[in-house]
Amino acid sequence: MKIIRHLSPQGPAYAALQPDGSAREISGDIFGSYQVTDRPVRPGKLLAPIAPTQILCIGLNYRQHAAETGAKIPERPILFVKGINATQNPGDPIEIPTRLASHEVDYECELAVVIGKPCKNVSRENALDYVLGYTCANDVSARDHQIRLGGGQWCRGKFFDTFAPLGPCLVTTDEITNPNTLKIATILNGQRVQDWTTSDMIFDVPALIAYLSGSTTLVPGTVILTGTPQGVGMAAKPPLWLKAGDSVSIEIGKIGTLTNPVVNEA
Repeated sequence: MKIIRHLSPQGPAYAALQPDGSAREISGDIFGSYQVTDRPVRPGKLLAPIAPTQILCIGLNYRQHAAETGAKIPERPILFVKGINATQNPGDPIEIPTRLASHEVDYECELAVVIGKPCKNVSRENALDYVLGYTCANDVSARDHQIRLGGGQWCRGKFFDTFAPLGPCLVTTDEITNPNTLKIATILNGQRVQDWTTSDMIFDVPALIAYLSGSTTLVPGTVILTGTPQGVGMAAKPPLWLKAGDSVSIEIGKIGTLTNPVVNEA
């Protein structure tokens, strides 16, 4: 099932997309007991499909991306975080920071995993039982702050407002039984700059959930960004940084396309 979150007259609401393109209202708790009703809805403004409770991110998780950056294959998943302030809706702008200025803002197509129920100390074998669904993500990264200006850690370069677009929909696990068989790409101004598959992950989705839940509760609404394939702007020659006026799209098989314009922070 494909679930959207949209702005209804009563506020944010969920709806289920139908094969004919229409939508039906979802009632109940999306992280508990919910059902698709017979009530048709005309969706309002499209929102990020989840309002995350936390955003956990994995770095250097594709073999070819590690190779293009000259990094060693990690022995364990590399964890960093984004604030929920970074969440952005489909169609809304990615803002290039100007107050705490960045001149090296990069795109990263990523598969996002949404945890649907409390998850702690799970095994790799049953990790996918805790997944509500999957969506597209853009792990926007200010490389200058990530690498040189962030005090030796990555979070400053990843934490800016609008740096975690999510969407356009949440696809439930009945439609994606194996998240490591999906096509994934970034299209920048009509040019395909990343184009690979999630099978290149060093640590697959079940392994990531098992690792992140070790002695740690992943609460419902936790979003896990699972890494990016090769083709990031930082590795291009010359580097390919985002700039105001750009349009960047993340495309993942079975999910759809997430598109955001790029502007300078007001």
